[in-house]
This record gives sequence, C-alpha cells and structure tokens, in this order.
Amino acid sequence: MARPSRKDEILQAALACFTEHGVDVTTIEMIRDRSGASIGSLYHHFGNKERIIAALYLAGTAQYADLLQRGFASATSAEACVKLLVTSYIDWVVANPDWARFILHSRGRVEAGEMGDVLRDANRQHFAQILAALTEYRLRGLFKALPDDCFASVVIGPTHDLARNWLAGRTQSELGECRELLAQIAWDSVKSSG
Repeated sequence: MARPSRKDEILQAALACFTEHGVDVTTIEMIRDRSGASIGSLYHHFGNKERIIAALYLAGTAQYADLLQRGFASATSAEACVKLLVTSYIDWVVANPDWARFILHSRGRVEAGEMGDVLRDANRQHFAQILAALTEYRLRGLFKALPDDCFASVVIGPTHDLARNWLAGRTQSELGECRELLAQIAWDSVKSSG
C-alpha cells in the first residue's frame, strides 16, 4: 500500500481536528500539531484554513465519484447503474462517517468561499458523468420520463436523508443494513413500467 502524500496526511489531520473540535474552533496550529507538518508546508499546500476545508470537501466527494465510476465500468444494466448510485454512496458513508459528516455540514461554507467555483465545476462534472452512464438506458425508455435533476433526487434522496439522520445518531437502523432495500426502492422509483 502506498504511503499517503504529505497533503493527504494534512487533510486527514484536519478532518480529525474538525471532528474533535469543530471546524470553527480548529486552528491552523492545531492542524499543524496533529499532522506534524510545518506551518510553511501547510501554507505551501493550501494557503489558509478555508482552502484546507475546501480541499478536504473536494477530496471526499472525489473519492465517492471515483468509487461510482469504477462501478459504472462493470455495471451492465439500467437496474445495476441505479442501484450503484445508492450502494456506492452508502458504502462510502459507512466507511468514512466523520468525512461524510464533515461534507454534509460544510457544503455551504465551501460554496460561499473562494473555492466555490471549483466545487460547482466538480459537481457539474460528476452529474454529467452520472447522466452519461445512464444515457443509453434513458434513450431505450428504461426509465420513467423525469427531468434530470428530479431523477437524481428520486434516486438518491431517500438514501441521503437516511444517511444524514444516521450520521447524526437519529436512526435505529444501521445505514449499511438498509443498503439493498434503498437500492431497490431507488430502482422501483425510476424504472419504466412499460
């Protein structure tokens, strides 16, 4: 297994600090102490705390997007692609609960910050990749006729809602145990009846 880069080590130290102390309370010095990096290294890689926040956010969403793309490469049906949207998300959240919690709570901050355009561009690219993976199936009439943004909300909305509640400790069900159920609900919600 490859050793994480210095940048990745700093991001993971930042995540640990944000999880323990909160984003607002965490200082550059706390991240420096946790990561063992010098202040110069922190500023070289990121520039400031807001860029660390944005980089951590973007790295997490990129991990999920990569997981999804690898899955699309082997998915061979409309049903498999739709279910993959749900199962990949659940798998990533269950494997990275602190990171997922951070992402859920930091989106507005990143969007409003200096890296907002980078985030919006990454989201557009991710959404375009999802639509591209589904295009053939949509053209063949295998899905209900739904606007693109509505389609995405129908597929991932219930899973996103349960994940948010699970991450906040407000569920009795384990998110991972609902994986197949939520994937089936997503498929049943968008598959064409004809």
